[in-house]
Amino acid sequence: MRIGAAGKRSSAETNAVVRERRPTALYSAASLVALVGLADAIYLTAKHISGASVPCTIVAGCEEVLTSSYATIGGIPLALIGAAAYFAVFSLATLAAFGYKLAGTFLVPIVGLMFLTTIWLLYLQAFVIRHFCQFCLLSAAVTLLLSLLVVFILRSKS
Repeated sequence: MRIGAAGKRSSAETNAVVRERRPTALYSAASLVALVGLADAIYLTAKHISGASVPCTIVAGCEEVLTSSYATIGGIPLALIGAAAYFAVFSLATLAAFGYKLAGTFLVPIVGLMFLTTIWLLYLQAFVIRHFCQFCLLSAAVTLLLSLLVVFILRSKS
């Protein structure tokens, strides 16, 4: 990188530095957002395994959603699957923030699959179960935010 006579970078060099840092910041943000989803999913998994009820303070319907037949897949709590997905996103985004390009490549399909699953689960809550769970809605918001971050990451690379 050349520094001009006045000790300043050229605008082209400054733009290049900003373009290099932008994906790193977005991957870091994705890591932090994934931690929120991971905490939510671990909480719901622990409640499911212990058989404890989940208090619903914002919306009514947590119990109906979390005890429905859609709350497990093959006997595995859906929240545990979500925790694994959020942990994978956290790990991949962190690795990508430190320059591991392959990790960023794997991040896209995982978050895409999470997005599609979230749309399906929102449909189930709205039209099949006809109740909403605030913790599930938090997870949906986290996944939507992760999806937006991945879109911004992809756009910053092009």
